[in-house]
Amino acid sequence: MRRHITRSAPGPHLGLRPPPSGMTADDHGWAADLRFAVHCSVTLLGLLSAVDAAAGHLTWPRALLWTGLSALLCAVLIPPRVRAGAGWLSCQGLLRRRTVRTDRLVSVRWSDGVAQRMVLRDTEGGRVEVDPEVFLANPALWHRLDEDARGSVERGTLRCGVTALRQLSDRIDRRHARTVFTISGLE
Repeated sequence: MRRHITRSAPGPHLGLRPPPSGMTADDHGWAADLRFAVHCSVTLLGLLSAVDAAAGHLTWPRALLWTGLSALLCAVLIPPRVRAGAGWLSCQGLLRRRTVRTDRLVSVRWSDGVAQRMVLRDTEGGRVEVDPEVFLANPALWHRLDEDARGSVERGTLRCGVTALRQLSDRIDRRHARTVFTISGLE
C-alpha cells in the first residue's frame, strides 16, 4: 500500500505554519488504504466465484467459503486509523482503539519484526504501535507527536526513545528535502 501526501501542512522545519493547537490531525491516506483493501477482497471474491462457476462447482457452501475468505483478506488489509490531538495519539484498529498520552510519554522504541513499527508508551500504561510511514506521509500527525514528545523530554518523563524520535525526524526531513528538490527540478 502506497501512501500519498495529501492536504497536510509540512512542519515548522520547512518554514510553514503547523496546524492550530486545538485541531486534530488524521492519517489522510487511510481512506485510500481502506478502498484498496475492499477492492482487493471484492476482486478475490469475484475471481474465486468466476473460476468456480466456470468449472461448474459453485454451490452455496462454496460461495459462503469464498465470501468468508474475502472478508478475512479485507480484515487483514485494513490499516489502523491514526489520529492525534494536543496531548494524545490514537490508533483505531478493526476491533479496538488504543490511545496513548503523548504529553506523558515514557518510552518510544522501534519494534523488531518484518514490518517496522514505532511503539509509544505513556505514564498511564497506554501503548500504541504505529507504522512510521504514517508520520512520513502526514506531517501534521508528526508535528503533534514531536511537539508533545519535546514536552515529555522537558518534564523528564521520556527517558527512553529520544534516539528513535530523532531517527524518524531525520527520515521525515530527508523525504521533505527530496520532495522539494523533485518539485523544483533539482533532482
